[in-house]
Order: sequence, then C-alpha cells, then structure tokens
Amino acid sequence: MRLLIVGSLEGQVGEASRMAVERGARVSQVVSIDRALAHVREGAGADLIMIDVRLDVQRLIADMTAERLTTPVVAYGLGNDTQAAVRAIKAGAREYIPLPPDPELIAAVLAAVAEDHHTLLYQDPAMAAVVRLAEQVAPSDASVLITGESGTGKEVIARHIHRKSRRAAGRFIAVNCAAIPEGLLESELFGHEKGAFTGAVARRLGRFEEANGGTLLLDEISEMDVRLQAKLLRVLQEREIDRLGGRQPVKVDVRILATSNRDMEAMVRAGGFREDLYFRLNVITLSLPPLRARPADIEVLADHFSRKFAELNGQPRRPLSAAARALLRGHGWRGNVRELENTLHRAVLLAQGPEIGSAAILLTGAPPTEGPALASASPSAPAGRLPGALVGRTVSDVERDLILDTLHHTLGNRTHAATILGISIRTLRNKLRQYADEGIAVPPPGSGDASAG
Repeated sequence: MRLLIVGSLEGQVGEASRMAVERGARVSQVVSIDRALAHVREGAGADLIMIDVRLDVQRLIADMTAERLTTPVVAYGLGNDTQAAVRAIKAGAREYIPLPPDPELIAAVLAAVAEDHHTLLYQDPAMAAVVRLAEQVAPSDASVLITGESGTGKEVIARHIHRKSRRAAGRFIAVNCAAIPEGLLESELFGHEKGAFTGAVARRLGRFEEANGGTLLLDEISEMDVRLQAKLLRVLQEREIDRLGGRQPVKVDVRILATSNRDMEAMVRAGGFREDLYFRLNVITLSLPPLRARPADIEVLADHFSRKFAELNGQPRRPLSAAARALLRGHGWRGNVRELENTLHRAVLLAQGPEIGSAAILLTGAPPTEGPALASASPSAPAGRLPGALVGRTVSDVERDLILDTLHHTLGNRTHAATILGISIRTLRNKLRQYADEGIAVPPPGSGDASAG
C-alpha cells in the first residue's frame, strides 16, 4: 500500500515509517497540508495518510472532503497528548497512533485500512483450474470478469493476474465501487478540473490516470450506477477519459479487471446492468468456487492464518488439533475464506495450551464448544442463545449482548474483543461507556490490555 506521511520524519516518526516499510508499505513524505493535497491530486496517490497531530488535521480532512478525495486519514503524536488525540478523532481521523510507535499497532492500522489479504494459497483441484486459466490469460490485455461469492478471494486473483501480466511493473489500483458513494465515484475514477464543482480548488487526477500503464480493478462493479456505466463503456471503447469539468479527453492505457458477487446475466435481463458493458468486460470470465467446493484448501488456509495472526498478536505458534481440523472441515463456510480467516483470528486469541483446540473454534451459526477457553472466561458469562430467542428483541439489545459476551470470552481484554467483533477499539470503548452510563455491568479491563478504559 502507498502511505503518505505529512510532517517531519525525524525521530520516532522515522521509526514508524521504517516499520511501515517493513510491513510492505511504500512510504512518501511531505511537510505541509498543501503539499499533501497536491500529492494526492497529481496522481502520486496514497492509500493512507498519516498526519502529525500538531498540524491542522481538521483543515486537511475538510479540504479533502470538499475536493471529493476519499483517502483515509490517521493522526499520530505523543502518546500522552490525549487532548490532541481527541481533537484529531473529532476532526475525522480514522485512528490515532501514539508515539513512540508500536510495531503491532502500525501493522494493525495498515491492515485495517488496506485490508491486505493478497496471499494466493490453494491446493484443491477446483481452485488450481481457476489459477491455471488466470495465468493463461494474464499476459494479454483482455478484460477479465471475476465472479464468485463474497469472501472467495476475487481481489487476490486479480492481483495475481496483474503480477503475471506484462504490466506487472506498472501500478495495480483497486476501486471498490460499492464502498464509494455514487456522487463521489465519478470523480474518483476520472478525476476533475479546478472549478468543476464547489470545493474543486485544483485539478485532481482520477484512478484511471493513476493506473496508466498498469491495471485497474473495478471491485463489485455490479453496484455501479447505470448512468456511470455508460461513461465507463465509452472509456473502454475509446481508451480515453473525461475529467469532470474538463474540455479535452485524456488518453489512458489501462487494463481493466472487474469483480462481482452477483449474477451478472440476471442483472442484465433485469435492466440493472448494461448489456453492452457486460459483454465488453466479459472477454474472459473466471468463476471462483466457494470454499465449501474446494475442501482441500481449508486446512492449507487455516494453517496460514493461524501463523499469520499468532505473529501479528505476539502469540506463540500453536498447531491445530485433530478435533479442530475436523470442525473446520465439516463447516459450511457461508462467508468463504473471509469467514475462515476471522475464525482463525479468534482461535489464535482464545487458544490455551500447546494446540489450538476445538474449544477455540467458534463457528458462525454453531453453538459454542464447551471447553477450557470458554468455561474459564467468566462464571457469569451469558450462555449461548438459540436463534429463536432473538425474535422480539431490538437490534441494540442483541448488539449489546454480543459485545458483552465477547468481552467475557476475552477476559475483559478490549483489544482482543474489538478484533473478534470486527470493530475499532474506539467504537468498542464508546459502546462500553454508553452501557456503563446506562447502569449495565461491564467486565473490567483484562490483564495487560493496552486499550483499557
């Protein structure tokens, strides 16, 4: 990922930069907000901006919002400067990184923002056939449509195609069409000229120009508005883009890959997706099988994730027990590889003893397995609830019970609970503060929890 640091690289910030590089980031640095904005506008791009909390964080985020720049921002500063941290978060920063930097925190922030799940691991013949076809078409410039259920690894395959292509030395740029609001996606893709809309104070290059000479992935393209589909079709036909407010088209040399978890032919029949664009994208189709259809990959991926999260969380590497492996093999994996990854992350945090046993494998839709990891969590921990018991309860009540149950499981450790729940530590703290204000008993912070409070 591309990391832009706004501020000086002296001392502890330089150490944070070095840690980011060791985690695979490409680091650039500027000294002012104006230079940071220019850096993002002019096509150098950034996947994450880290700004010194002593600078005007609010101004950076306000200017980016006005110019429809969607790069996430985190702030950094001395760990004991709590007031500055609060100001940065209120201004819109995603997170606050205290100095001196902690390697695990740097890694967690990079992973949370970049969602860097790019390792291609497989053993099952069904997946091997897909990879062979991907490598066969990779050297061409043909558009590829990658379909499959959510969590099957569509972006992983897209990146593999780029690495095996003649464009491997160029950039790989991914745009999530479902995550960017409709009003911002056009500017994100095509860029804009100064004065194109209120807040456009300078020219900004879009993702097509950033990816020039490389590969552009349009992730979940089926979520793109039909009006914007027409503009995209013209780009694919003419190989040129029009910036918002621009007078002259700009030539681009980009290979297009696209993904979808929807039935694209059904969407075309229903009028939700343009037929001509579908055929333009669908030169080659790669259909990724769900994890339940590639059982030989389950243990390969589980071993990989257990090693990865043990290292990330400073835990000892534990092998999966035979009983744990049997549980994994017998599960339906509706969430595919992403669900397996989250399951192993939880298991690494909850495991006790020399192995990851079945007690640490908490499967979606399955009752908790009795065992030491759960039985010792808290004598007052609420029992698992049957699905029927949810009927008639409010979403906020169910959410509260899920958060408190998870906190019991982690012995009060806020950091681990937030990881299991898939929310930020800041969100968890706010929820717990709300519960305490309502008079609800909240488990005290666990031993060694750096995120206590």
